[in-house]
Amino acid sequence: MSNIYEEALKKHEEWKGKLSVELKAKLENKEDLSIAYTPGVAEPCREIAKDKENAYKYTWKGNIVAVISDGTAVLGLGDIGPEASLPVMEGKCALFKKFANVNAVPVVLDTKDPKEIINIVKAIAPTYGGINLEDISAPRCVEIERALIEELEIPVFHDDQHGTAIVVTAALINSLKIVNKKAEDITAVVSGTGAAGFSIIKMIKQLGVKNIYAFNRKGVLNKDDIDEYNFVQKEIAEITNANKEKISLKEAMAKSDLFIGVSGPKVIDKEMVASMNENSIVFAMANPEPEISYEESIEAGARVVGTGRSDFPNQINNVLAFPGLFKGALESKSKKITEEMKMAAAIGISKLVSDEELKEDYIIPSAFDERVAETVSIEVAKKAKELGITRE
Repeated sequence: MSNIYEEALKKHEEWKGKLSVELKAKLENKEDLSIAYTPGVAEPCREIAKDKENAYKYTWKGNIVAVISDGTAVLGLGDIGPEASLPVMEGKCALFKKFANVNAVPVVLDTKDPKEIINIVKAIAPTYGGINLEDISAPRCVEIERALIEELEIPVFHDDQHGTAIVVTAALINSLKIVNKKAEDITAVVSGTGAAGFSIIKMIKQLGVKNIYAFNRKGVLNKDDIDEYNFVQKEIAEITNANKEKISLKEAMAKSDLFIGVSGPKVIDKEMVASMNENSIVFAMANPEPEISYEESIEAGARVVGTGRSDFPNQINNVLAFPGLFKGALESKSKKITEEMKMAAAIGISKLVSDEELKEDYIIPSAFDERVAETVSIEVAKKAKELGITRE
């Protein structure tokens, strides 16, 4: 692993950043200059002044996303600040361009105040077609996203929450086929009640999973203890642990068909996995060290295992979701990204693995499968139009 870090450091020094701005307009003589800039540029300006929607026709607004962060929850590094988070935001923008040909620019803010972040994003929003929130700590990220969704008429999406949830849901749809179980019949344990855990719980509930236990460092969430929780955990407690059980993680695992981990390393062990119901599913996604290793999960008898790592099968990777999701939202000129659009993305991803191809170590397509972004884009755009939330 150290060699990867050393090589990455060398490459980043060589690149001096992963992004550059490429010129689409021809600028080779006075005539070119007069069309691309003054005096000719005044005409599209006049048209946009008449109707701001014309920005989609005459500028790059229809295909540009701002990747917004405050550097407070970067990878497993934590609160490292705006400058130190910039390589990740550049990387995110590179993924947008590579996988969906969506232009994206990093905008990293030197403030942790949710209200200030909301106001800044609102102020710059007219020049972007969409907003991707990234690596903002919980529960602030939920507060910020909800406010921006409410106040802006362009797609706003917090990938750490919903990108993870979309791909988990796609993987679960296909895993349930393998183990021959229905979503409404299984019991799930989710370890981690931050942004990702919150969105995963909501989305698998939408899929049909009724019985969910949610755990954090202090134990299982329980409505009886709701006064102790932040607003995100309160919302999780309202939709999980319906019988308000005082149950340990070990006890919950023995009742479960599905484990989803978005927490930290070595949270569960082989004994816990072995105690799960027959034909169990384990998605241990903490990175770089998961809640339990891929090998240990298999040895303990899990039927289907997914991780967040690229060096094992079934990587649950956000890049399967967000590029195509934004492409579909931008191309349809959707004003929002809704729960229905997220589910359409998950179903679209799951369908790319045919019943003939589906097996324990192949439940979701590769990040490099060229069909993914286009398929997700089509499904998301179709759903946006069905919902009547597009500009056209």
